[in-house]
Amino acid sequence: MSLNVLDTPPEERFDRLTRLAKNTLGVPIALVSLVDKDRQWFKSKVGLDACETPRDISFCGHAILQDEIFIVPDATKDERFYDNPLVVDEPKIRFYAGFPLKSICGAKLGTFCVIDRKPRQLHKNEIELLQDLASMAERELSIVHLATVDDLTKLFNRRGFLMMAQRSLTFCNRHNLPVSLAYFDLNNFKPINDQYGHDEGDRALVLFAECLRDVVRETDIYGRLGGDEFVVLLGDSTFNQAEAIISRIYEKLEKLTDDKNLPYKIEFSYGIVEHEHRKHESIKSMLKDADILMYEQKQQRKSKKVSNLI
Repeated sequence: MSLNVLDTPPEERFDRLTRLAKNTLGVPIALVSLVDKDRQWFKSKVGLDACETPRDISFCGHAILQDEIFIVPDATKDERFYDNPLVVDEPKIRFYAGFPLKSICGAKLGTFCVIDRKPRQLHKNEIELLQDLASMAERELSIVHLATVDDLTKLFNRRGFLMMAQRSLTFCNRHNLPVSLAYFDLNNFKPINDQYGHDEGDRALVLFAECLRDVVRETDIYGRLGGDEFVVLLGDSTFNQAEAIISRIYEKLEKLTDDKNLPYKIEFSYGIVEHEHRKHESIKSMLKDADILMYEQKQQRKSKKVSNLI
């Protein structure tokens, strides 16, 4: 193993992908399996209790030797696996499909795989979807050691968000799924720092991050771009669906203010854009348009506040 990933704690970046594979392909088990000399260890697992198995009985030990997808339609009819303990006993594997995962230098690290307890085949579009998810997992393995997480909020920082969001955007586009982006900027954040101190300002940022984490879905990508600016990429979501999530964030923040007895309100301005193929070539172009809309809303809020004082 060329990356120091074995035996590290679970991470949402990988769990999001295995959940998506399980739900989209309709299988009971999905794994990110990392293989070393003697064992396969699961960096992410859904539908399986075991954390690892010996390499010599693993399906992934075969898949890692391939360059493309490795498929076993019915393990009970495959001479390599019919008497395998994982077939005879739990989890009673019948179907297996896995793509090998490579490091930046090309070394095989493991597999992204799905498992079923009944025989089946994968259609071409399902293979393409699995390959896309495997590519995303492979990318994540390559950036594990890069600085992609904001130290304060534990969300993706700008670099991490751009990497993950671009991959998610590409995935949604390839599979004709709508995707929207919401750009947030906290209102009156400077007065919180000035009046209550920077520690309290940091607390407000952390609380907003917790709110995002609680409200958005497990498959969404969210991060802190810097300062008091945050962003969420909402896969398989239209503009109206994104607006509904914004409403839930408002409600959550109001409840947080009451529960924490905060002497101030955490409020925000936002801009939402739904991806348009002709207009948005990348995640950065979506960010730019959402930033413009957010700024316009912030200026309208300020103008309204001034007019109310006159």
